Amino acid sequence: MERMVGTVARGLRAPIVKKGDNIVDVVVDTVLKASEAENFSIDDKDIVAVTESVVARTQGNYANIDDIAKDIHEKFGEDSIGIIFPILSRNRFAICLRGIAKGTKKIVLMLSYPSDEVGNHLVDMDSLDKRGVNPWTDVLTESQFRELFGYNKHPFTGVDYIEYYKSLIEEHGTECQIVFSNNPKTILNYTKNVLTCDIHSRFRTKRILKENGGEKIYSLDEILTTSIDGSGYNEKYGLLGSNKATEESIKLFPRDCQPIVDNIQAILKEKTGKNVEVMIYGDGAFKDPVGKIWELADPIVSPAYTVGLEGTPNEIKIKYLADNNFPNLKGEELKRAISQYIENKESNLVGNMESQGTTPRRLTDLIGSLCDLTSGSGDKGTPIVYIKGYFDNYTK
Repeated sequence: MERMVGTVARGLRAPIVKKGDNIVDVVVDTVLKASEAENFSIDDKDIVAVTESVVARTQGNYANIDDIAKDIHEKFGEDSIGIIFPILSRNRFAICLRGIAKGTKKIVLMLSYPSDEVGNHLVDMDSLDKRGVNPWTDVLTESQFRELFGYNKHPFTGVDYIEYYKSLIEEHGTECQIVFSNNPKTILNYTKNVLTCDIHSRFRTKRILKENGGEKIYSLDEILTTSIDGSGYNEKYGLLGSNKATEESIKLFPRDCQPIVDNIQAILKEKTGKNVEVMIYGDGAFKDPVGKIWELADPIVSPAYTVGLEGTPNEIKIKYLADNNFPNLKGEELKRAISQYIENKESNLVGNMESQGTTPRRLTDLIGSLCDLTSGSGDKGTPIVYIKGYFDNYTK
């Protein structure tokens, strides 16, 4: 019978891992057991993806607010600090903020508006328009913001993040002043010492601050890049990609990930004879059209992957071929024509009209989105995703 199924992604249930567990053995064992239990084959070009969270857990890559506070104090001393452009998240930033506040005496917290970098809204655009506020030019104090827009809770979390972040800072006896602006230079009117907390625009933000008189300028990826009194750390991303572990601690983004994916691939090759691709994934890089949240709070989708996942898709749009190249064909004749066209496609379709409409993203970003949606972030218990048929096309 003709094959009727293309790509299949399976969330694999795995043991709940702890510090010191061998993540390579856990992944290999889970894949082999799942293959046997669910009766699916392991083939060349299948993909095994492992969420960054379980990797970091096995590494014991944790830190607490005292570790953060110490690093902050070492970098900024007794100076007031401008904290700018943090995302609005109890999971991603709140515990980091507690540590930052514990390490200084005064914080000027500058929030972007109407939303943070990943789409969490403090106020909607219609409200700005109604009140004649231009978020690209207007700087608002906390009292001005409240007078204009009142007290608004996030529709999904039920949290007023302005009030919440202010309370986290003040619980350590740290003075807090809040302003609203989308221009990095605004903070320099309050302090020349700034911790910029944006994720994907951080390099530009730091450049602007340094070019306009900033003195001590750091970003989150420069905090906890080395161990503080035995704490976890991430030499490349620092606090970026961290998650709340407890009210006093965070789990950092995993480190030294390339040997992990390479070893998983090598052991599966040894045990099955098949060359399976392997990656570690975090947030998947997609946007919720209703909540408007852009799901990419991690600094990168995949911190490590095997070489077969390098690059971008090289695909042709079937509906374009059907409508433009073969408009007079149908049925089996159309199928044969399209199959032949795909089999003979160029090795690089960049700029080719037949590829328009295909998603112009890296393979690891696309696969990471598939995995993030498959594993979820709650209680599914499937931190490993097994994908078959991702590299197939209509002719296979």
